[in-house]
Amino acid sequence: MTQPTTILREHLHTALDLAANGLPVLPLRAGKVPFANCPACLYSRCGGRPNMKTPGPCTCPAPCHGWAAATTDPNVITSEAWSRAWLCGTAVAYHPGGAGLTVVDLDDPDAIAWAREHLPATQTVPTTRGEHWLYAGQVPSANAVRPGVDIKSTMSYARWLGPGTGTMADLPEAVRELVVKAPAPARPVAAAALAVPAGTGGEQCRHRSPAFLQRGIHMAEQRIRSATSGVHSTVYATFLAVLSTHGRCGCLTEAHVATLFAAAQDKGETVRHCTEAWANAHATLGL
Repeated sequence: MTQPTTILREHLHTALDLAANGLPVLPLRAGKVPFANCPACLYSRCGGRPNMKTPGPCTCPAPCHGWAAATTDPNVITSEAWSRAWLCGTAVAYHPGGAGLTVVDLDDPDAIAWAREHLPATQTVPTTRGEHWLYAGQVPSANAVRPGVDIKSTMSYARWLGPGTGTMADLPEAVRELVVKAPAPARPVAAAALAVPAGTGGEQCRHRSPAFLQRGIHMAEQRIRSATSGVHSTVYATFLAVLSTHGRCGCLTEAHVATLFAAAQDKGETVRHCTEAWANAHATLGL
């Protein structure tokens, strides 16, 4: 069994080596997700805008704020708070966009076959289910740009799985075109499951700002993805919380709901379970 000091030493060695080569790094915890925001930083109380396009300054020593926590500063990486994270973490991740890179995440053999036919050869890293293709250049990140294909670049993170093989190529136009097109669904989602309340005339949510809604959806997605047990009950509770806040004002869209469904299915929930949990939350709230 690997000793804790060995785990810490391995993670620190990897993180410092990557940082020295210009890759901003961050620790991942169980479930291959970033460490959650600490209580002092929730809801932007730290003075910044966690996980938003322009995260503000934060004096918190903990490695929170997801991708925005990624750093190349060895003093931060070896600090006491980060060392505790490396010790209990499960992997090292990096922010591709922060290093001017893009990762084309290919999740299955069909996606790999598509890439070999349509994308130029580049540095390739094997993953558990498929491959990461790395290119020089950055674009906005996007999930499910086609079946089995995610784009990880700005405002995203990728797990470090080694240097891989091959020579990195420049980001091709074919990848840039993928992120400007409407993403294809990563998995089938029943149309009925995406029904949202009509509201009272489609007016803007009166008691919350659009930024609050977007942050709320992101936090709900993060809550589902970070669940390590009781996933089904977590999904239902999250659906209930989202609907209780925004279920009557008409500001929820199908895209918001699809984001939550995708997160639940990534944790192993079926379309049927998602549909039932969404319907039950509606019924509980009388929507």
